[in-house]
Amino acid sequence: MPRTTTDRLLRAALLLKGLDGAVELLAGVALALVGPRELGELTRRVVAHHLLGSPRGALAERFTAAEAALGGGDRAFAVVYLTLHGLVKLGLVVALLRELRPAYPVAICVLAVFIGYEAYRAARTGSSVLWAAAALDLAITVLVVREYRRLTAARPPPRGSQRRPRRGTW
Repeated sequence: MPRTTTDRLLRAALLLKGLDGAVELLAGVALALVGPRELGELTRRVVAHHLLGSPRGALAERFTAAEAALGGGDRAFAVVYLTLHGLVKLGLVVALLRELRPAYPVAICVLAVFIGYEAYRAARTGSSVLWAAAALDLAITVLVVREYRRLTAARPPPRGSQRRPRRGTW
């Protein structure tokens, strides 16, 4: 049960990451199951019914361009990326919520990779959304590091892992 504000922030951030991972996983599976023709029809309906604003607006044009890219060679990459990314996020969130200590260094490394990739893409595309995602992942990383330090300080190492003092020297 969360005890401090930091604990509550970490739990909330992990739940958001878990939700994000579930959405990515479902999107990857849906993209794998939906054919290019159905995807094109869905795009036409969304744009025609002004669900993204004007059919000639920037958001509608980006949506249509994304659909065109997914109709080509980017589809397989998107399916694999979304599915694996979602699974990794969900797995790490479950492990961290269960406070499994070996998962913390893995999560920190994975988050560092996410931050690096998001910052790289943000710099190349000028996307403020990606900068915000990188900042959020950085904040989550700080919380994970703090929680890991708290857990390792609170619990002694497993039995048998302590080093024995040396008996004499060479």
